[in-house]
Amino acid sequence: MIRLITIILGLNLMPISNAPALAQSVKAFEFAWKKLEKYYTESLSEAGVVGSSTMFIRDGEILGASYYGMADLESKRRVDAQTIYHWASNTKMFTNIAIMQLRDRGLLSLDDPIIECIPELKAVHNPFGDMREITLRHLMSHSAGFRAPTWPWGGDKSWHPHEPTTWQQLVAMFPYTEILFKPGSKYSYSNPGIIFLGRVIELLSGDDYEVYVDKNILKPLKMYASYFDHSPYHLLQNRSNNYDIIGGEMTTNGLDFDTGITVSNGGLNAPLGDIAKFVGFLIGSETKQAAYDSILKRTSLEEMWQPQVQVSSEENMHVSMGLGFFIHETGAVRIIGHTGHQKAFSTFIYVHPPSRTGCVAAFNTVVIKKGEEGESYSANNRVFEGLQKKYFNEIISIFAASENR
Repeated sequence: MIRLITIILGLNLMPISNAPALAQSVKAFEFAWKKLEKYYTESLSEAGVVGSSTMFIRDGEILGASYYGMADLESKRRVDAQTIYHWASNTKMFTNIAIMQLRDRGLLSLDDPIIECIPELKAVHNPFGDMREITLRHLMSHSAGFRAPTWPWGGDKSWHPHEPTTWQQLVAMFPYTEILFKPGSKYSYSNPGIIFLGRVIELLSGDDYEVYVDKNILKPLKMYASYFDHSPYHLLQNRSNNYDIIGGEMTTNGLDFDTGITVSNGGLNAPLGDIAKFVGFLIGSETKQAAYDSILKRTSLEEMWQPQVQVSSEENMHVSMGLGFFIHETGAVRIIGHTGHQKAFSTFIYVHPPSRTGCVAAFNTVVIKKGEEGESYSANNRVFEGLQKKYFNEIISIFAASENR
């Protein structure tokens, strides 16, 4: 039996300096949350998603949270507030924040050529010029010209590693790697580029990537249930499994997997409560800002949210890439964040700093179904994208409007 837990918290904890607008926003939120929750639960059930969680945060307080379904079918463990999901490419935000920390400490410049830190990249074929022209800024904004996949050969056998496991394996690929377009000329999502940033973090800090991020981001934010790759024994009981359901046939992928050398790309695991702490850091706080600034200065964080290259532009949504963050602009509302997809996990983290709000969600299932005309489609992704749009248009917009009153 599927169980849903719903929480609406913190409404009385919000500042009341602009009381009329705030009271109106709170009332509108309660109504909009019920609508969102109805869509969320009904759509998850219809799609056949095994388990999922979502949460809305304002001023560091959780205003609403819903926990749906099962974290692990075999042990009959339900999704709850402690359930730990894999956050996949959302890890890239942490990697880029780490680069900014090193920049602020004078250890690098964003316009440094990447080959100054990683001379092995000289072996890459660049038909558009010298490899010295590719900078850390290009890597952070996915505009360096590297391909999208980390390992484009193999990976389709059960005995293959999930990802390359050592740096030497990547170096061996460099003579077979080429730059696909003039660096800085356009956006093209690239996992290898972020791995190179992870390598820079290790070389300049002297720590393994996981150790550096744990010491300098996770621990200061008190994200004590967050970690990379394999679960600590005491947290394994909270780890979500993940499931592929294709044509009605279910495959259980297992609780843990190793992201190998690509950990800076997508190795983070965390419960939603810990991710809410990260959202609080992104939003900022008058009472906690000194502590947040000790992690990364507000001005440096906001620098990361300045557009570097256009991603897409449609009538109602313009998307650009900052430094490790996607920037979504719809009308006057500007939302910052990232998504993640790996194994059967799908996740997103978004914030609207002017209204001090944010939303997060995690799914543990990929469901591929057949449409009416026989075409295959991702049922879980339809819910995922629909939930994202509802947050943007029906929840965050409420508080964004109150800021303009």
